[in-house]
Amino acid sequence: MQNLAQRRAALGGLSAEPHTPLADLPTPTPEPQSPEASVVTVVAEQLTQWGVEEAFGVSGGAIALLFDAIADSQIQLRHFRHETGAAFAACEAYFAARKPTVVFATTGPGLLNALTGITAAKWEGAKVVLISGHTNSPQRGRWASQETSSYTMPQDALYGQSAMFDYAVRLESASELPEVSRRLACGMQRPGGFVAHICLPMSVQSARVDRRSLKTTGRVAAPAAAPEDITEIASLLQREGFAIWAGFGATEAAPAVRELAERSGAMVICSPRAKGIVPERHPQYLGVSGLGGHEAVNDFMVQKKPRYTLVLGTRLGEATSFWDRDLLPEEAFIHVDVDPTVPGASFPDFPTWGVQAEIGLFLEQLLEHFPERRRSEIGKVLPFDESVGTHTASRTPVRPQMLMQAIQRQIIDRSDAIVLAECGNSFAWCNHYLRFDDPGRYRVSTLFGSMGHTAAGVVGAALAASKKSVAVVGDGSMLMNSEVSTAAQYGADAIWIVLNDAGYGMCRDGHRALGLAGEELDVPAVDFVEWARSMGADGVRVESEDTLDIALQDAMRAEGPFLVDVRIDPNEASPLLKRFDSLIKQGNSKNVAGWER
Repeated sequence: MQNLAQRRAALGGLSAEPHTPLADLPTPTPEPQSPEASVVTVVAEQLTQWGVEEAFGVSGGAIALLFDAIADSQIQLRHFRHETGAAFAACEAYFAARKPTVVFATTGPGLLNALTGITAAKWEGAKVVLISGHTNSPQRGRWASQETSSYTMPQDALYGQSAMFDYAVRLESASELPEVSRRLACGMQRPGGFVAHICLPMSVQSARVDRRSLKTTGRVAAPAAAPEDITEIASLLQREGFAIWAGFGATEAAPAVRELAERSGAMVICSPRAKGIVPERHPQYLGVSGLGGHEAVNDFMVQKKPRYTLVLGTRLGEATSFWDRDLLPEEAFIHVDVDPTVPGASFPDFPTWGVQAEIGLFLEQLLEHFPERRRSEIGKVLPFDESVGTHTASRTPVRPQMLMQAIQRQIIDRSDAIVLAECGNSFAWCNHYLRFDDPGRYRVSTLFGSMGHTAAGVVGAALAASKKSVAVVGDGSMLMNSEVSTAAQYGADAIWIVLNDAGYGMCRDGHRALGLAGEELDVPAVDFVEWARSMGADGVRVESEDTLDIALQDAMRAEGPFLVDVRIDPNEASPLLKRFDSLIKQGNSKNVAGWER
């Protein structure tokens, strides 16, 4: 194990969240003789220096100069079919390669289309810069084509301080670029995510700027806990029994999380986004909480309730905890996060010791108080093994549980492919049944939870990581936003496994659970194999359980995009039922508060 000083040196004084210190950024391209260049050329050069390798978006007249400058730079320009899909792809490209990405969008509908994916990137903690066009000052208020101005759109939300962006600005002069560059450089170094919006009116894009004016120096230090706090926390945890509740923010500190668990004997719970931080076959691993979670978690917290729970890098929001008071420890949470507003937010009436610190640095300090012990071996049987048997040749349509077992055998256990689960029943089945022994291989958006996130995001992951990336998605999400055509254009090794039940499965289940009608949630059946082939991809249909393994093997052997259309049984109960229990408790049902049918 590295000591704290070594850890800080390795991090360059920054967060253990993946980043690229300025001193280690790629050497800029040698400047031409003239120090002056257009704003868009200099912006592209700056993005390259900050480690950006991929840019995703849709072109338009208001960003033609920017589009051209990115195409001429070292950045890979990826032209998508829809700005929302491009933003989802940029988000997942960041997590696949751990390098900041760019989204470009034109004025009017282009900008608005990108906002759903950009908001998802913000909620997920990605590092993404949105660059958009803007109507020139003389044309504002005159009904310019796709006008973007104070006459047509809310300026504060798009270009000022808002919940949507960590930093947003509209440049009105090339002279503003040095300050914008400085702020972006700081954002790229900061712990956690960073989502920025840089708006460039057409006249500013072509303006000239002196490269020598952009001199960015300095570093951003990661927050660390005070030594006396570490000592007191260690004393509490050593004296009393505790559990660890790990979230996505602890991904880069996964080895230290496991080390603490093994030295202390603490049991570990993971949020849905944190699967794999501790191997899911580890004897001290209890399971996933929240969406698609495991009863073993609740059973432990009720029957063997620890005095303290050490929470590492999770907000403990609805998707992770359902705000279930059975999951509370006896005494208090010790909640560690780089964001000081997170501790205590989900359970404001429960005692919480909030610690603002980068998770890796915090654990390095804490481990100094726990003596080393023999490492535990990975168990052969999961403590929450809920097998439903084996597939049968005559079983049709396919049970989702059997599909999950085949994905485990053919994809997770036999490759290093990234696996992404779409919101809805897809991520409930995946959260519950799939098992990962490594952090970072599994991606799911349980926070913003937009349909189409994974269906389009898998293309960005495959392109950025240059390896197989697999999306488990519902048919509704595929019809909403996919980007199969884009994957075919760039030869992305993206695989879609479509849970095809001719309807919005999660919504149907939810309506039934809440006592509501759901007749309009069925959709006409789609032949996704022919649909994929019409756009240059390939695919195979699965209608019985005995062909699952062969179909997945074909998908993993294929070159380029591939789709597996699985006709699943819509009557199998999803592991998402706890979500509906949560909604009922919040009063969202006709069966409560006098709404009996």
